[in-house]
Amino acid sequence: MGARFIDRVDKILERHRSLLCVGLDPDPERLPTSMKKSAPAKAVGKFLEGIIAATAPCAAAYKMQLAHYLRYGPDGIALLRQLNRRIGSTHLRILDLKANDIENTMRMYHQAAFHELGFDAVTVTPWLGWDTLAPFIEDEKHGFFIIAHSSNPGAPDFQEIPTPRGPLWHAVVAEAKEFSDRHGNAGVVIGATFADAVKAARQTLGDTVPILVPGVGVQGGDLATSVRDGIDSNGRALLINASRSIVYASSGKDWKAAAGKEAARLRIEINQRRSELGRR
Repeated sequence: MGARFIDRVDKILERHRSLLCVGLDPDPERLPTSMKKSAPAKAVGKFLEGIIAATAPCAAAYKMQLAHYLRYGPDGIALLRQLNRRIGSTHLRILDLKANDIENTMRMYHQAAFHELGFDAVTVTPWLGWDTLAPFIEDEKHGFFIIAHSSNPGAPDFQEIPTPRGPLWHAVVAEAKEFSDRHGNAGVVIGATFADAVKAARQTLGDTVPILVPGVGVQGGDLATSVRDGIDSNGRALLINASRSIVYASSGKDWKAAAGKEAARLRIEINQRRSELGRR
């Protein structure tokens, strides 16, 4: 594999013939009934290991939202390590952190995410200034996805503020392109719920710079449009994230098989869209 993060992303997407990222965001209230008698962290760990086993043949990446694990205290942090070992280096492991702070604090996040917990990439925000991202910019082996246009309804409140360079989020994407050109490690997050944003981002980014797209499942973002406008000329550089629609495809005894079936369905649909565009 190439030393740079974006080279590794491309090879993994090509190897798995998949653009699917599965979001592992546990909700104890939605665990299968049979597991609710166990200690919470133990039950969540057993559940998510089952989800990984069921979806690994169809997924290229997994994303874990930190808050869903912090609620379990030390057991939750241990669970992140456990799941990353279970996933292994054959898939991308993304910590959904959305962090931003002064540079020395960001170095602590960098150390924790990559060297203590075993992730390959994190999500960050840029709002304190680009200097705050220096620890990530300098590390070509690991990746960072900059939140540019998120999937929540209030995203335009700040992200679409007009600037001389267009809406504010356009400037964020342009900077991410510069970082990736120099170091090969930056990507952006663009919500599928704002379909035009995916297209505009790809036009700025060109090829190879990855876009992480949340919002396709429960949030109702359009999958076909996201794939059409988000892939690069090689049909890759795109991660379509689905969390609840896969992880909680069923709460009954068939929960594991249902998650695998939904992941397979999404992968097939994504690849059909790619095939229609003549890209694989």
